[in-house]
Amino acid sequence: MCRASDSDRGPRFFRAVQQLGTSGKIGDLDDGPEQRPLPALEVQEMIMSLLPATHYHLIVTHGPWGEYTRHLRHEETSRAVAALWNQGSVSATELWMFSYQDGGKRYLPRPIKTAHRVIKIPHRIWQEKYRMITEVYGFAADSFEARATPRVEAFWRFTSRAALHEWLIMKGATNENPCSL
Repeated sequence: MCRASDSDRGPRFFRAVQQLGTSGKIGDLDDGPEQRPLPALEVQEMIMSLLPATHYHLIVTHGPWGEYTRHLRHEETSRAVAALWNQGSVSATELWMFSYQDGGKRYLPRPIKTAHRVIKIPHRIWQEKYRMITEVYGFAADSFEARATPRVEAFWRFTSRAALHEWLIMKGATNENPCSL
């Protein structure tokens, strides 16, 4: 979604994609430290411009609260993906959203224990994720990114639009914006 024109992060993304043996696209939304809120439609349009029009078995996206306090673009991406899936613009059998919290920056992101799916990552897979962060992306071992590489993944999991809608209402969505939290 962000940093296509960033001469540092853009190439890192493509190195990671290449290491995974796949292809990818990257957008260029503002991702700087002083992020201003973006209109929901702008975020949705960026997603639609990057995703091939196809049916996906699974879409994994950011959680409604981001994975840590406060990354506005993560939050907006979550809402945009949920809205696009809810209205049928993005087709997928399942939608998963990361489920983490950091106690208002008091500690590194932790899985929310009540998430629908909590998965302990096998050590060799965690090692590969950590290697991607430190060697391919080039983050130092003591960086936030390396220290926050989770050994347990947690997700809010939805298999129907109705389940997503019900969950959003339970979590405090408004009638004006059914994907806001």
